[in-house]
Amino acid sequence: MTSAANPATGPLAGTKVLDLTTVIMGPYATQILGDLGADVIKLEEGTGDLVRYLSPNRSPGMSGFVLNVNRNKRSVQLDLRSASDIEVFWALIEWADLFVTNVRPAGLARLGVTYEAAAARNPRLIYVNAVGYDTRGPYGSRPAYDDLIQAGSGLTGLMARVAEDGRPRFVPTIVADKTSGLMVANAALAALVHRNTAGPDAPGQQIEVSMLETMVSFVAVEHLQGHAFEPPIGPTGYGRILSPDRQPVRASDGWVVLMPYTDQNIRDFFAQVGRPEVADDPRFATFDSRVKNVSAMYELLGELAPARSVDEWIALCEPFSIPCARVVDFEHIADDPHLVAIGFFQTAVHPTEGPYRLVGSPVRFSATPANVPNVQRHAPHLGQHTEEVRAELGFT
Repeated sequence: MTSAANPATGPLAGTKVLDLTTVIMGPYATQILGDLGADVIKLEEGTGDLVRYLSPNRSPGMSGFVLNVNRNKRSVQLDLRSASDIEVFWALIEWADLFVTNVRPAGLARLGVTYEAAAARNPRLIYVNAVGYDTRGPYGSRPAYDDLIQAGSGLTGLMARVAEDGRPRFVPTIVADKTSGLMVANAALAALVHRNTAGPDAPGQQIEVSMLETMVSFVAVEHLQGHAFEPPIGPTGYGRILSPDRQPVRASDGWVVLMPYTDQNIRDFFAQVGRPEVADDPRFATFDSRVKNVSAMYELLGELAPARSVDEWIALCEPFSIPCARVVDFEHIADDPHLVAIGFFQTAVHPTEGPYRLVGSPVRFSATPANVPNVQRHAPHLGQHTEEVRAELGFT
């Protein structure tokens, strides 16, 4: 099936993905696969994906959410409870290399869309279930959304440790959805490599990726700490990250992040600001001592910061490779000179929605460039490719 406006160029060109996902976790995973060149067919039932109808938009069903998360995909509208449409669905299962879904397993079972049924029709199919919770556990049948997973993974509780009022808070981005989406794409690619290297007759497999377990493993990287040992030899929580003083500091004309990190950074930074004795202070002499005394370090940086502008701090730090950054308001992120220089954001023209901001790919391939910014397909309207795909499958 190839009828793209632009030919697929990514490393997954020729890979066929059937996408039965909604909202963000699953669609973000399949966006990545589409950006990498896969032919992604997005199945939508009824009025389509919920996030299609968020505002602002220029026309119903084409929200800012979907312009990027549904790029490089085709939309096919089916009713999986219809006898005729389920035939099309099974034909797509036979066509696909990957089937990615975040429909809860019980719902899939009611439709007869189990791994066993799919594998009977397409033994080489890789069947990816994106779920909220590992289905082997007592939470396995629960619905899951980003807020619930942030709370259940301990992330929201960690936010309470740094809040002045001790109140739990959510991270202001759907970090659980997107991190889990990355894991879905990663797992799908690993299974694809295994199948393709095992031989032309090698079977596919079923994969389950759970949001809670993804986020617990994500948070545990730095916060397991003393509980990495059995029995624990210290508390959980990485002190540097959990310091309530870990904040940008106010320069003379704005906010800046000053982060002398290594021993050499410490020596260079404090020499440049006329405080070379700080490098010999036992509280700051080693990385471990700086972590233990992180609040004192941030306090000191806060005292120094107003003496220079943000640009002056960057100019002071860059020659010595001392980590330093301006605090950017996301409202102006597209104007960042680095992102402008590399063309990360570009203006694309959708056939019906007009100009929109295309978010670039963070990955660069020397031989097989991703389909961004040369988008293979702009985000489709609900069911836009239904007849096209039916015809390609041989249905009249």
